[in-house]
Amino acid sequence: MNATLLAVALSLVSAGAYAAAAVAQSRLAGRTDPATGVLRMLGRGAWWSAVGLNAAGALLHVAALNYGPLTLVQPLGALTLVVAVPLGARAAGRRVGRVEWRGTALTLLGLGALLLTAGGSAPHETLSLPEALGVGAATMAVVAGLSRPGARPGLRHAAASGITSGVASALTQTLTVAVTDHSGGPLFSWRLLTVALLVSAFAMGGLLLSQTAYRGGLGAPLAVVTLANPVAAAAIGLALLGERLQGGPVSLVLALLGTAAAVRGVILLSRAQARNTDPGDAPEAPVPADPVPSRVVIGSPRLAAAPEPVAVPAGGAPHP
Repeated sequence: MNATLLAVALSLVSAGAYAAAAVAQSRLAGRTDPATGVLRMLGRGAWWSAVGLNAAGALLHVAALNYGPLTLVQPLGALTLVVAVPLGARAAGRRVGRVEWRGTALTLLGLGALLLTAGGSAPHETLSLPEALGVGAATMAVVAGLSRPGARPGLRHAAASGITSGVASALTQTLTVAVTDHSGGPLFSWRLLTVALLVSAFAMGGLLLSQTAYRGGLGAPLAVVTLANPVAAAAIGLALLGERLQGGPVSLVLALLGTAAAVRGVILLSRAQARNTDPGDAPEAPVPADPVPSRVVIGSPRLAAAPEPVAVPAGGAPHP
C-alpha cells in the first residue's frame, strides 16, 4: 500500500478511537463534581476506559506519522469531531440533527481541500535538542497563560489541550523518525530521551486539560481542541521540519477555502451539540433546589416568636 494511503487509513482509525474517548470523557465529566480531585478520578473505571481509547488512538497516530507528514496527518484529526457527532447522539439516545449533518459535510469538504495541498512525502527531518527544548518551553508558557483563572475556562483549557496534543504529535514524529532511521546513529541519546519525556508530559497534560474542558459539555471544547491541535503541529512542521504545502498560489487559495469551510463546519457542529442535552452531561438525578413543602410541621419545645401553624378546633378559638 502507498505510504500516503496507509497514513490516511491509520489516521481515520485513530480519529475513531479519539472520538470514542472524547464521548466517554464528556460523560464522565458530566457525572463528576468539579471539586473532585485528580487522584479520586483516577480511581474510576470510566476514566481508565477513556485513557485506553486515547492510548489506542495515540498509537495509531504515531504509526500514521511514520508514513505521512504532519501537514497531512494532523488535519485528519479533525475527523474526531465528525465521528463524535453520531457517537454522542447514539449515547444520548437521539438522532443526528440537520445542522449537525451540514457541519459534518462542511468539515469533510474542508479537510479534502486541505489534503490536496498537504505534502505527500514521508517525513525525514527531526527536531534538534535545542529546538525541542525551545518548543517545550514555549508550549508550557502558552499553557500557563491559558490556564489562569478568567472567563470561558472550558474553551481556554480546550485550546491548551489542543496545543499540547499537537506539540506532542510533532515531537512524536521526531522520535519515530529518529528511532526508525537506519543511518547508523545511536538508538539512545540525550536528545531522544528528552523528546520522549516531553512527549509523555504533553500527552498526559493534554488528556487532563481536555477532561477539565469537557465539564461544560462536549461540542465547543472538542471543536477548539480539534482546531488547535493541527494548527500547532502544522506550525512546527512548516517552521522547523522543512514541510511545505504542495503547489503554488492556487493551492494556497484552495487551502484557505478549505480552512474556512472546515472552521464553519466545526462551528456548526459545536453549536448543534451545545443545544442538545446529553444525558451524560447532566446530573443523573436533578433535584429541585426547594422540594415540595412537607405538610408535616415539626415543632420545637420552645416556640419561636413567629406564629406556628396550630390546630383550630371546630367552632372555637385556637389554644394559646
